[in-house]
Amino acid sequence: MVEQTLLKGRKVIVEKLISYGFIPNDAFYEYRKPILDGEFQMQVIISEDGQIETKVMDTSVNEEFVLHLIPSSSGAFVGKVKQEYEGVLVSIKENCTEKDVFKSETSKQIIAYVRDKYGDELEFLWKNSDSAIWRRKDSDKWYGALLIISKRKLGLNSDDMVEIIDLHLEPENMSELIDGVRYFPGWHMNKKSWYTICLDGSVSVEEICERIDVSYRLATSKKRRKKD
Repeated sequence: MVEQTLLKGRKVIVEKLISYGFIPNDAFYEYRKPILDGEFQMQVIISEDGQIETKVMDTSVNEEFVLHLIPSSSGAFVGKVKQEYEGVLVSIKENCTEKDVFKSETSKQIIAYVRDKYGDELEFLWKNSDSAIWRRKDSDKWYGALLIISKRKLGLNSDDMVEIIDLHLEPENMSELIDGVRYFPGWHMNKKSWYTICLDGSVSVEEICERIDVSYRLATSKKRRKKD
């Protein structure tokens, strides 16, 4: 069922739940919506740990309706209930959650840093891909990318998967930064102006955040950069 997979690989954003219309209630958030022109009322409860419960009430008899949850149930009416029910859940997923792909502590801290400082969220631009980018709102230019790759792709002697960040740097400063240990040529980016850091603790969060700030400033037009 849709509710069983709704939050798989996703993270609930509390602020977005509340903006969507969820009401805080102790350790969970509750949302109610009339469906089928008010013949039914749908209730969605999402707990702080990401568990979800749903209920559809038949308002004419004040009883729970469950046929839409039974795979063998058929008929045009049940189909309409199921369609609206699933539509509400998909809308909640799209508007109140985000992909929860990057698990390292370093990734979590820099994602929070970018959100707090620049108000930007990761954008997952490619279907069926866990790669994501940040872009400036004013210039629409990317200033960072998060990916998961094999260390061997960076020239390291390991097939372990690692979370990485790609950042922008002025080409004239690139050669003195790249060392093949902490800083690598930009993975899947223009290596003249992008470089890669493994998010495995080899570079401190504080230093990465400073370098994100530099990349952010560079993600604009040359004319504006000179003015700044």
